[in-house]
Amino acid sequence: MKKYSVALGSVIGGMLITLLTGLYNSTPNGLLGAAWFGWPFTWVRRLVVAPQYSPWAFDVTGFAKDFVVWAVVLAVLIVIIQRLTGRDRASGTKST
Repeated sequence: MKKYSVALGSVIGGMLITLLTGLYNSTPNGLLGAAWFGWPFTWVRRLVVAPQYSPWAFDVTGFAKDFVVWAVVLAVLIVIIQRLTGRDRASGTKST
C-alpha cells in the first residue's frame, strides 16, 4: 500500500503543481510579442502583438515534461519524509 500512496500522491501533486506553474510568467528577457507560462518548461504561450491569430498556444510536450519533473520531485520528497518520520502510513505504526 505504501508504493501506491507514493505514486498517487506524486501524480496528484505533480498535476496540481504543473497547473499552478501555468500562472507563472516565464518569458525570457528581451522577448517581445509573446508571453510564456509554465516552469521549468514552457507549456502555454500567449501572443501579445497579434492576438487575433490564435492568441493562446498549448504545448502538450512541454506540459508532459513539466508534469514528469514535478511528479518525480514529489515522489522523492514523499519517500524522504516517510523515511525520516519512520512511519508506515498504511498501518500507522513505526517501521523497523
